[in-house]
Amino acid sequence: MGTTRITAAEQEKALASIKKPDIIKKQKLNVRYHVEDYDISDRPRRFLEAFAAILKHTNYRFALEHFIRVSAKCSRCTVQCPVYLATHDKHDIPCYRSELLLSVYRRHFTVGGALRGRLLDNGELTDEKIEEMAESFWNCTACRRCTLECPVGIDHALITHLGRFILSEIGIAPRALVVSTREQLEGKTGNTSAIPVPALIDTLDFLEEDMKAELGVDITFPKDVAGSEFLFVPAVSDFLMEAETLMGIAAVFKATGGSWTISTDYFDAINYGLFYSDRMLERIIRKLYAESERMKTKAILIGECGHASRSAKYYVPVHCGGTKARPVYNIMEYTHRMLEEGKLKLKPDAITDTVTYHDPCNIARQGWIIDQPRELIRAFCPNFVEMTPNKKENICCGGGGGTVSIDEIRPYRTTIGGRAKADQIRATGAKYLIAPCANCKKQLRELVEDQEIDCEVVGLHDLIYKAIIFDTKEQKS
Repeated sequence: MGTTRITAAEQEKALASIKKPDIIKKQKLNVRYHVEDYDISDRPRRFLEAFAAILKHTNYRFALEHFIRVSAKCSRCTVQCPVYLATHDKHDIPCYRSELLLSVYRRHFTVGGALRGRLLDNGELTDEKIEEMAESFWNCTACRRCTLECPVGIDHALITHLGRFILSEIGIAPRALVVSTREQLEGKTGNTSAIPVPALIDTLDFLEEDMKAELGVDITFPKDVAGSEFLFVPAVSDFLMEAETLMGIAAVFKATGGSWTISTDYFDAINYGLFYSDRMLERIIRKLYAESERMKTKAILIGECGHASRSAKYYVPVHCGGTKARPVYNIMEYTHRMLEEGKLKLKPDAITDTVTYHDPCNIARQGWIIDQPRELIRAFCPNFVEMTPNKKENICCGGGGGTVSIDEIRPYRTTIGGRAKADQIRATGAKYLIAPCANCKKQLRELVEDQEIDCEVVGLHDLIYKAIIFDTKEQKS
């Protein structure tokens, strides 16, 4: 099956026909921050102490020393930033945001900056600047499109992440992320959605009954099977909200005979540490890896989730054994490999409506997972339409960097952060928007609702479930 040919020029024409304001007025985010119990007037000292500790125990200093020696103020990054293009506010320019933190480093952590500051009696960190950083760093969706344009290679998303990390060390971080992470690491349920094990088992049993009724095939979710090839860990929210995705994944394993298991001791791949705290990131990675060791699986398989896949893929080797650590895969890699090997068969015209695909930033920006989902889609969707731009140059859903978890800023996410993505979706005229990421699905569903776009947001395996062919007499005709 091929791809429906809609040229870039045709999409540009469709985008131009969409009535929209040139500039969107931005209001203060009013994010509810988790703030520890300490004297708020002492924040500058605490910020600098946290900054110093991070520099001592990490390799951020190496990057910062490079960044302060090259220009960070040319503003070429603006042409790639969906937030700035929606607001035209200088505070949303990626290099302006980066300079907020770089100026602190330059003034307080370099000899030249410290001497100039003392001689001129200026540049001291103030509580007002901390407030500005807290606001600015959470305006960013961390999509990293700005890195595509920076002529000197400054990673503005890395600087934003470091700023968030320092702020979290003094108790300033979105409450939604802090509370969820605390439940995952220290709570009774051990997962960000606080799902108890009996509820998990009931959900999986119910889905098995549903699949038997719909497909006439006995498909199971194997639980606590030690020695399986894969420990399957999705974003835990999938067990609450993405039944079709889970059923599609289980059906793929049934059709291909794959060896996999879900652990009832730990079943949450979400890692909010990637968004705000390296300390939390490492603790969650170690917890995930320890479960794969306990279950004696050969590899870790992450579900349809961009940030969970990226955090596990890149940080398991960092924190859990380097090149000797168990490999990490995304479920789309497994499904694509089964298609290539001929073990997965799909009805070529299972979905005849127009379908488009959203590239989650965390798996596409660096070129990790790009072609695999497209080859899967073309195998059963004859009317596949690409958004423009796409792949490594994709536009963020508008809820990246953990902002999708902050419900208080939904209007900001769907009118500013997601404005460019909404325009892309409209231009395709697609009936189905495939978004293989838990965070992207939540954001895009809110986006199409608030922007009144006639489009259904689904996971890739939601549609594969409708297309899969079983080599068994069990299946209903």
